[in-house]
Amino acid sequence: MSPHHISSSFDDELNSLRSKIVKMSNLVEEQYKNALIAMQNKDQELADKVRETDRLVDQMDMEIEKQAIQMIALRSPVADDLRDIVSTIKISAGLERIGDYAKNLAKRVKVLSHGKTISVSSRFIDQMIKQIREMITDVIDAYITRDIDKAIEVWRRDEEVDNLYNNLFREMLAYMMKEPQNIALATHLLFIAKNIERAGDHATNIAELVYYINEGELLALKRPKDDSSNYTVIEPNSENL
Repeated sequence: MSPHHISSSFDDELNSLRSKIVKMSNLVEEQYKNALIAMQNKDQELADKVRETDRLVDQMDMEIEKQAIQMIALRSPVADDLRDIVSTIKISAGLERIGDYAKNLAKRVKVLSHGKTISVSSRFIDQMIKQIREMITDVIDAYITRDIDKAIEVWRRDEEVDNLYNNLFREMLAYMMKEPQNIALATHLLFIAKNIERAGDHATNIAELVYYINEGELLALKRPKDDSSNYTVIEPNSENL
């Protein structure tokens, strides 16, 4: 893909679009940082900030889509440029969805504040959010620098998030059998973990789009998906109890 075009204003517009993607990704990464702190400290004020930030993320998504559509209408891009612009719309939508999952975490802070801290869930959730934050940062860096290897590396790391989720799922099932009085709280924690796992899926989608922008074809590898929670069973006499 040629880094420059005959029209310098077109380059400026492309750079503006990419700059907005970076700003949007920074906001989303901040949402996860604050959501984690809010859950750890049961800080409702910080949780509200996460939800307010989500409105900014939604607004940026609409601005990026509007600008991209205007570029297509006015510039009539073809080939690499058209693929770049259309994929950027999809990347923006992916970031918006990742932000929505952070908002969902913040919504549950109020419930968590009335319950005990379950250490096993905290450990896994902390690790999952750390992974998601790194995946967001790295995949957008890959998008800006056109680094295919980095995009594939992010794509592969989704399996790590899935493994953390599977381990948490098993631990929480065992915990609920041992302490049924805390099933409601444990269920909320499972929903939190599932939201983070889904955020990882969307980061993986963005990595695939980065590959597509550069290569003009889909990533021809088996998708790293390892969510086995649908098949997890904990027997009543499990050693986990």
